[in-house]
Amino acid sequence: MYSRKHTLTPRWTAFALALAACAPGERRFPLADPMWRDTDLRPVTVPCHREPTPKDPRHVSCAPDVRDATLIWDGVDNMLFRPLSEAAGVVTGGESVDVNSFDEVPDSSWFTNHLGMHPMTLEQFALGDCEPSQLIEPEGYADGSWLIDHGKMGGSTDGFRVKIPGKGEFLFKADDSADSEHSSAAQTIGATVYSVAGYYTTCEQVIYFRPSLLKLKPGLKWKHNFGETEDFDQKALDRVLAHCPRRGELVRIQASEWLPGHPIGGFRYFGTRPDDPNDVIPHEDRRELRGMRVLNAWLGRHDARAGNTLDMWFSDAKGGAPDASPGHVIHNHLDTSECVGSAWDWDPISRRLGYSYVADWGDIASDFFTLGIPLRTWDTNDRTPGKEMFAYFNVKDFVPDQWKDEYPTEAFSRMTERDGAWMARIMARITPEMIHVLARLGKFTDLADTAFLESTLDGRMDKVLERYLTRLSPIADVHVEGPSALCGVDLAEWRGLRDPARFRYAARMPSGPWLHVERRAGAQLCVTLPHVAADGGVRDDARERYVRVRIEDGVARGPLIAHLYDLGPSRGYRLVGLERPDR
Repeated sequence: MYSRKHTLTPRWTAFALALAACAPGERRFPLADPMWRDTDLRPVTVPCHREPTPKDPRHVSCAPDVRDATLIWDGVDNMLFRPLSEAAGVVTGGESVDVNSFDEVPDSSWFTNHLGMHPMTLEQFALGDCEPSQLIEPEGYADGSWLIDHGKMGGSTDGFRVKIPGKGEFLFKADDSADSEHSSAAQTIGATVYSVAGYYTTCEQVIYFRPSLLKLKPGLKWKHNFGETEDFDQKALDRVLAHCPRRGELVRIQASEWLPGHPIGGFRYFGTRPDDPNDVIPHEDRRELRGMRVLNAWLGRHDARAGNTLDMWFSDAKGGAPDASPGHVIHNHLDTSECVGSAWDWDPISRRLGYSYVADWGDIASDFFTLGIPLRTWDTNDRTPGKEMFAYFNVKDFVPDQWKDEYPTEAFSRMTERDGAWMARIMARITPEMIHVLARLGKFTDLADTAFLESTLDGRMDKVLERYLTRLSPIADVHVEGPSALCGVDLAEWRGLRDPARFRYAARMPSGPWLHVERRAGAQLCVTLPHVAADGGVRDDARERYVRVRIEDGVARGPLIAHLYDLGPSRGYRLVGLERPDR
């Protein structure tokens, strides 16, 4: 829920990071706390412009323009024009730039650190982006008390907006067919994962309700992606409910929170919004967007595109209109209903989802030169018998770093090893117990479907963590205890990726002796640091106080490099930076 993610403050400057990265010799971090909060929620003023509405043809808006990338253009641009420009050499690369000195992503209008930094109970995890007060219990409502006041305008799924007394406004979306509970379960599960990981999204829940609770507001309209605007009357409502799954007289529906704020269209996974003064980092260089590729690979979410995002403008003008200035933007991710195994109507495409782009020029070229002889994953994969609703979602064929979206997404294409490892450190906190809770959120009628999904997510998680926590250092939660102990948690050991005996910790300062490493319960480790500077004398940020500590765990290929200042025996060490080189 937006209100839980609304406390963000100062941001580092890209200029300072560039100076640190370009300094000769070994990188040295300044004596300063890491930047944990961005300032891109600061109020900014946007030029006013004419933006007619059906009720006010002369309406003037002082929010950013509505910018919607159409489904067709977004696909053509990413499948054709961008690959062509990259083939011609027009391409950028390098590491993400919105990363602090601890190798983490600060809170911002794009992302808020949740599970990766703050432990969650199973109850908190299950809520996702919902507040307890938003959970809908239909039994306590009288017939006709839920008002349908808006038809769904756009999208491929039937739906309508409902006002529920005491709960708020929700978009009700139907499952694809009466014999499948997939899309509503996938939407709830996907949004929950996105929220606990740290992304802005919506409160999602599967509910079963009596159709008699609904009451239609007269004169409503609705439309689909490529259809004409039509009347949304009782006959249209009956058609929607007719293809919803049922339990007796109760209808199954997906209830999605109606986002607060003024909608200004979706964002793209590259460039910036020129009409948002706070949006200064190219989207393809944001770690939270790059690293999302690993999260999507685990979930099998192959439809992350501009059309499934929504920027909302929040006016800070007291007593003003929703689109008044000053204000700020929040970047939301919507519609995860294709997670955990969705399919197209055309089976040859369904088989390729996650393994090849819809139009994959690399695969096309390879097939041309090899005459199509080598067998691909989509030539041999198959649906799990009895679990056809999950399409080709499985563990056997899943290779995390080879996973692909429906078409190339620029931020995903730019993902580096450090971006992927960052996301894996967050995902490592999603325990098997949490995955059990996650599968139950789908509210499947057949408990065997719940069990299948749980085991599949478990198996795919193991593969993700094996791939991304065994190359760069998986040591996280690094901090100083007392005056001279540098401590952390090895997430690879904590998740049992190897036998504990395989983890052999070693730590030292450059050209110094080996340091004592204490192993504690819960895969925790602490390195005892000798003091190299006295309490007084030189300045706190003097070079003589600067210390680098290299920690290896015997499993990951790369070490953790901790950067500290020794402020003396009385004040102890101060941690100022972390690096995870690949060697």
